[in-house]
Amino acid sequence: MREFKNTSDLDFDKLNGLIPAVVQDAKTMVVLMVGFMNAEAVEKTLELGKVTFFSRSKNRLWTKGEESGNFLNLVSILQDCDEDTLLIKANPVGPVCHTGTDTCFDEVNSENDIEFLSYLQTFIDKRKQEMPEGSYTTSLFKKGTRTITQKVGEEAVETIIGAMANDDENFIYEAGDLMYHLIVLLSHKGFRIEDVVRELKKRHS
Repeated sequence: MREFKNTSDLDFDKLNGLIPAVVQDAKTMVVLMVGFMNAEAVEKTLELGKVTFFSRSKNRLWTKGEESGNFLNLVSILQDCDEDTLLIKANPVGPVCHTGTDTCFDEVNSENDIEFLSYLQTFIDKRKQEMPEGSYTTSLFKKGTRTITQKVGEEAVETIIGAMANDDENFIYEAGDLMYHLIVLLSHKGFRIEDVVRELKKRHS
C-alpha cells in the first residue's frame, strides 16, 4: 500500500499540473468517480477532510458537494507506483453523480453487510494507532491482553446464554459484542479479521 505523504512526492508535470484521482467508497470499495487534482486541491482535501478537485470547466478548486451537499468525506489517500495517480477512499454523503445516481458510472453503490467487518477492523486499527482519549476501544488497548481476552470470554458466555434461552434478540446483540471484542483482540495481536477468513478458506479448500 503506497500511502500518500505530501504533494512534493507527486508528479504533476505529465498532465500540466494535474493528476487523475480515482474515488472509491471506503466501505463498499465501489468506484464512485474520477476527477483531477492539482497540488492545491490535494492540500485542500487534507485540510477540509472533504474531497476537492480542480475543475477544468470552472478553472478553479471545486469541493465535491459544495452546492448539492453530497460531500465525499475523506478516509485515506494512496498514490500509485508512478506517483502520478491518486486513489482516494471516501464516505459519500448522498448520490455522487450530478444525474442523481450513486456513482458516475451508473452503478448501484450498496454495502455488502459482511464487508462491514473489514471496515470495522480498519476503524479499530486506527483507534489503536491514534489512541484517542475517551474511547472505549482505546481503554481496552491500554489495559492489554488480559483484559481484552477476558472480555472475549465474557461475551462468548453471554452469547451462549442468549442462544440457550432462545432469546434471539439478546443472542444477536451479544454475538455482536463478541465479534467486536474478538476484532479488538486480533488488532491487539497484530492480525485482522481477514487472517481468520484466510484460515477458514484454507480449511474449506
